[in-house]
Amino acid sequence: MGIRSWVGSWIGRRILSRTGGQLDLSRLESVPRPFRLPLLRTGLDPVPALGDRRDAEPVTRLGKLFGLSIWLVSGYPEAREVLGHRDGYSNDVRPYVGNRDTSDAHDIGGLGFTDPPDHTRLRKMLTPEFTRRRLQRLDPLISQTIQRQLDDLSSRGPIVDLVRDFAFPIPFGVICDLLGLPVEDRDEFLELGPARFDLMSGGMGALGAGATSRTFIIQAVRRQRADPGDGLIGQLIVNNPDATDLEIAGLVDGVFTGGYETSVSMLSLGSLVLMRNPEAIRMLTDDPGSVDQIVEEMLRYLSVVQIGFPRFAKQDHELGGRRIKAGDPILVSLSGANRDPRQFGDHPDAFDPHRNPGQSHFGFGYGMHRCVGAELARMELRAAFVALARQYPEMRLAVEPGELEFQRLSIVYGVKSLPVRLHSEQTATL
Repeated sequence: MGIRSWVGSWIGRRILSRTGGQLDLSRLESVPRPFRLPLLRTGLDPVPALGDRRDAEPVTRLGKLFGLSIWLVSGYPEAREVLGHRDGYSNDVRPYVGNRDTSDAHDIGGLGFTDPPDHTRLRKMLTPEFTRRRLQRLDPLISQTIQRQLDDLSSRGPIVDLVRDFAFPIPFGVICDLLGLPVEDRDEFLELGPARFDLMSGGMGALGAGATSRTFIIQAVRRQRADPGDGLIGQLIVNNPDATDLEIAGLVDGVFTGGYETSVSMLSLGSLVLMRNPEAIRMLTDDPGSVDQIVEEMLRYLSVVQIGFPRFAKQDHELGGRRIKAGDPILVSLSGANRDPRQFGDHPDAFDPHRNPGQSHFGFGYGMHRCVGAELARMELRAAFVALARQYPEMRLAVEPGELEFQRLSIVYGVKSLPVRLHSEQTATL
């Protein structure tokens, strides 16, 4: 037995011994109230209680579940320590989600739930395709897709839904082209994406939505095994002949969902931020180069991925003055850490288009599990916001702010629809 297998088995035995062999996160019919804190928001902001808890206890125990202490890390330096510690924590949650369905679609794979050395091997398969130089080939496609959607808005106006008509089709079209997938069933996947991260129905709801999406991906990989296409799926098959269909499907699934669902949320919520900050729109129209710092500030401020992948402590240790036991699950609040005044100075709860957080925020995570598609997301966001501000600088909400419906208890935070009037009524009558 290799060291990774031994450690994983030891952690599993330690956890199961402490829970009477009953640990099965998928059995949760709903998220217990004490554990909802990092998923709660008021509009674009985490609830004040999260900031209060961070300031008082950057590492805090939320409560117990299946006999385990569940820890929340919301302070920036403490989050960086957990996310950046390569050997201190395990991400492999697969032994603890039950075995209700043995089909391939219910196997939770991909980089997010994998530990070294498997994680190292799998990430090396993806990294060459996501370098800045390699991604530059997508610039024309991204620009064309954005302009097509902006022009389509004009034909749908004067009031449009920016989620359905702008934020969704851009990243979805780009990621399908990148992977070599046919752009089909958009309406279905518009629902499947948010459902995968929505914990309103507990563990099985999210796992069920994930299985439906993974079935689509597994079938696509198996089709291309016999006839590899020109996209990423085909390249992974050709360049990694020893990789199994499930390994490739896990990687593709992570790229697919991470490549469009998070970008949908960033594009829609980012558009809402722009409408609330006319100065940012003026900066984008007058000085397109300012888009870099505006996008980085949006990534920090919005933190659409609210928590990182759960970590399991490999050994007893101290973190932020608290004693963590081996096997304890640790949740890192990315939204809480990205509002920590110790890192981001005064007024971290405000969006400041002049703030330059650089890449020190956790919008894409940190450490070995940092989002592999971060640069692709940045390319889409930069191009989309500059083009949107230029073409529709007077866009305004077409409903009262209180009428907007946001995702509830979702790991990836977003708004369900964003009705917008593209032009001021005075301009529209000219």
